[in-house]
Amino acid sequence: MEKTPLRIIKFKECPVCSGCRLRLFRKGTFDFLSLNKEHIKITDSDYGKIGDLTFCENCGHVFANPCPSPDFIHSLYGEIEDPLYEEEAKGRRKNFLRILSYLEKIHPGKGSLLDVGAATGILLNLARQRGWKPAGVEASTWAAKFARGKYNLNIQESSFESAKLEKSHYTVVTMVDFIEHIPNPFEAVNRAFKALSPGGTLCIVTPDIGSVAAKIMGGRWWHFRPAHIGYFSKESIAFLLQRAGFRIIKLRKYSWTFSAYYLISRKDRLKFLIKNSDMASLWKKIPIKLALCDSLEIYARKASKE
Repeated sequence: MEKTPLRIIKFKECPVCSGCRLRLFRKGTFDFLSLNKEHIKITDSDYGKIGDLTFCENCGHVFANPCPSPDFIHSLYGEIEDPLYEEEAKGRRKNFLRILSYLEKIHPGKGSLLDVGAATGILLNLARQRGWKPAGVEASTWAAKFARGKYNLNIQESSFESAKLEKSHYTVVTMVDFIEHIPNPFEAVNRAFKALSPGGTLCIVTPDIGSVAAKIMGGRWWHFRPAHIGYFSKESIAFLLQRAGFRIIKLRKYSWTFSAYYLISRKDRLKFLIKNSDMASLWKKIPIKLALCDSLEIYARKASKE
């Protein structure tokens, strides 16, 4: 991986498998030199904006190349403030409840749960209410402070690369909408492997570039956005996890629940529907489940004996 000026890095090898058979997958529509904190909010709506995407012919991973460096990304995430994320807490809890329910089938005795990219702590607060011991890592100063103030959660304010983690300690590590935001997915998954106790589980939720929706939508796919720099398929995520030493025990499609207000706010041409405060309040009360089948929900175990 060679560095070029202005906080941008260029890959000569695939960041998932280290393969060198790389080719252009899709020409970019966005210059990462102009990337700022507004582009990488969780609730951003810059759909269709991507850097040049590279395809690895060895494992099938698709990734932005060149892309922002880890230090540049961390500096931007540290500055993010995203109140709209917390406004959707009710729907997000429904999303996370499904994850926790499945994890509790694997680990009925529960244990310690580390959430990577913990945001405002919605998942961790729900986990604690259900008997888990919560721990989290979050780059955003605002989000970590919010989690402490609203949920009394002591989330570590750090990049995952720099976070202080106990080795072989956590029962579960969750990475919900995290791994697509970083340029070094193998290092992250490998770090999760080391942090997990023997028999522990890693849960990843990430967009599926091999999905029917992604193929039909093409460049208009809603997961094509500046904050996303890595795109996985079933094949490439399996390669990544197996390379790090994990065994996949469950892979299924992820569904989302949002308010009608949130979905309307994503599209400028529909925003007239929420300009009136009474109408906006009504839309916020209407939950909508999106089963678009274009995100992967993966559970992978670390061997019981190291």
